Amino acid sequence: MSERGPIEYWLSDMDGVLVHEGRPVPGAEEFVDRLAASGKPFLILTNNSIYTRRDLSARLAALGLRVPAESIWTSALATARFLADQRPQGSAYVIGEAGLTTALHENDFVLTDIDPDYVVLGETRTYSFSQITRAIRLIEGGARFVATNPDPIGPSPEGSLPACGAVAAMITRATKVEPYFVGKPNPLMMRTALNRVGGHSESTAMIGDRMDTDIVAGVEAGLETILVLTGVTREDEVGRFPFRPSRVAASIADLIDLI
Repeated sequence: MSERGPIEYWLSDMDGVLVHEGRPVPGAEEFVDRLAASGKPFLILTNNSIYTRRDLSARLAALGLRVPAESIWTSALATARFLADQRPQGSAYVIGEAGLTTALHENDFVLTDIDPDYVVLGETRTYSFSQITRAIRLIEGGARFVATNPDPIGPSPEGSLPACGAVAAMITRATKVEPYFVGKPNPLMMRTALNRVGGHSESTAMIGDRMDTDIVAGVEAGLETILVLTGVTREDEVGRFPFRPSRVAASIADLIDLI
């Protein structure tokens, strides 16, 4: 790998890096506290669009991880920012929860099922067949199709759950319209995150647990990439990908001394 300068800005995935199956990963608390004490700008990124960043900050605090709301960046926030840039004060029919609807409202979008500019698909605990049917008909009528992230499944203590990417595939099969996915691995989310921290790609690191989202997004954005092995991607799977991370670490605990 080419020589890079010291890491001055940090981006990190949340699930699989800082928390796993509802519990903090050992070392995550010290890592977050060390970041805060260093004064180095950082953002916690997540493709989860269910919660607002205030909600996520509170949920992390309950696990002992002190992350201020302003240091969290979700696919819902990135999607709302993207749509506001594309069509200011537009309208959308939304399948999702408070994280997505709040972000769109804060960006002056009207939420409606009457001739919307967009159908916006996010994560929800209970995908409704009637909502999916309405989305299909609106897309057939000309609404543009945007989704917060392409993840086909999400984790739960009981096992995998169908997620945004899986439901998007169903809508695409019905309409023959592909969505534009805003969240990881779209480099757009990396660029908006970089803009948020005021960082430069040459001095920014992205920590993730998935080669196919976190790491490829960081690679395409020109960041230093660090794969931790506490989430989805196993060590023996890394070599199967045509790209590779800058570093591989057993867990976030091994990165504390880099701050």
